[in-house]
Amino acid sequence: MLKLSLDQKRRRHCDGISRRLALRVGAGGLISGLTLPRILELQAKAALPTAPKAKSCIFLFLEGGPPHQDMWDPKPDAPSEYSGPFKAISTNVPGTFVTDQLPLCSQMADKYTIVRSHSHNDNGHTTGYHLLMTGHKAAFADGDNPVPNNAYYPSLGSIVSRSLGSRGPVPPYINLPHPMAAGGPGFYGAQHAPFVIDADPSQPDFEVRDLFPSGPGSSKRQSLRNQLLSGIDQLERARNHGPAEVLSKYYERAYSLITSPNAKRAFDIQSEPDDVREMYGHTQLGQCALLARRLVESGCRFVGVDAPGWDVHFNCFPSLRTDLIPYADRAFSGLITDLERRGLLDETLVVMMGEMGRTPKINAGAGRDHWSMAQSIILAGGGVQPGRVIGATDEHATRPVTRPISVDDLLRTITTLMGIDPEKQYYDPLGRPIPIVGGGDFIEELV
Repeated sequence: MLKLSLDQKRRRHCDGISRRLALRVGAGGLISGLTLPRILELQAKAALPTAPKAKSCIFLFLEGGPPHQDMWDPKPDAPSEYSGPFKAISTNVPGTFVTDQLPLCSQMADKYTIVRSHSHNDNGHTTGYHLLMTGHKAAFADGDNPVPNNAYYPSLGSIVSRSLGSRGPVPPYINLPHPMAAGGPGFYGAQHAPFVIDADPSQPDFEVRDLFPSGPGSSKRQSLRNQLLSGIDQLERARNHGPAEVLSKYYERAYSLITSPNAKRAFDIQSEPDDVREMYGHTQLGQCALLARRLVESGCRFVGVDAPGWDVHFNCFPSLRTDLIPYADRAFSGLITDLERRGLLDETLVVMMGEMGRTPKINAGAGRDHWSMAQSIILAGGGVQPGRVIGATDEHATRPVTRPISVDDLLRTITTLMGIDPEKQYYDPLGRPIPIVGGGDFIEELV
């Protein structure tokens, strides 16, 4: 029996394994089948959380590309054409700084972690969105805007839906306040597509229209439709027609949703106290974040909030100062505070990011352009150790000077934290095995 200890006190290399041990493991692998790569894999897995904490994920997607140097990665010593007009301020974590546009988040930096070294090489909006949500390069040119645009590869939300399923009266995967551009199910099929709330919860007349059939006699009509479908379904089952049976399952799922009092209650954001709604901010992003909290509280596995408006090419600082960053500051801080108060933060993974960062140097139009080489990601809850800063960029926030965190690294980390095996494979319609995540490493610094 081969016995190994990888926690020896005498270490010769930066990976913690001596050359002698490497040779012994390699030789042992010839006999036992336990090769050095396999040993290293087991060692890495041993460093991961022993049990996943995240039951749900709220994914706040700042579509267009939030400027990292104007928010989470300030460079106060850089020339003004790089640093911009915002000042760096201290947070409640010693040594961690953000810009003065994030006053609420600055006082709760001990509740989240900043990843400053995220980097990839797709500078397009739609193609970058596709890459981040699927882990795969888009097969179309940027600007091709069908929604969803991931016709083949499944999105992160669909992966969560298929892997974990439902745990309450609401659908396992929801998009709001409209579909995420790359949020489709790909070859997983329609059963793992998002339930889309195509309405703004900050509006006084907000309602999820699909849950409230309208018109005189609508309840009676719905009952008659259900009886008719049941009769047709029984006939088709007798004939062994598979497609009708599958369609019936979708209908049953939809019918149970619109007739469930608990589901309707989850979407009833107007029942929230005024002070709670104010804590999130009476903005589209703020109220979407609040509704996301209600949905995960009712059992939703993945809520994708698409928040557009961050493509700030021209005269960007007035809108960043008055609209964009304050809304994100209040929505994120309100969400984390509310989840913690309700005892939900440990089991809810919160991620806030966009498809890219912005150029280090301010352009001639007083804005910042596309820049995927550097971006900051904010993570909280769900097993993430808070109060940390992971990675760093250079003096102009141009690119990481530490190990770059890739898209695959991020996807592998999110799925692992949710208890999903990123190596698991599903077969596409042609019978080819497609892994949930095709590569990358778990971001061990997060835990």
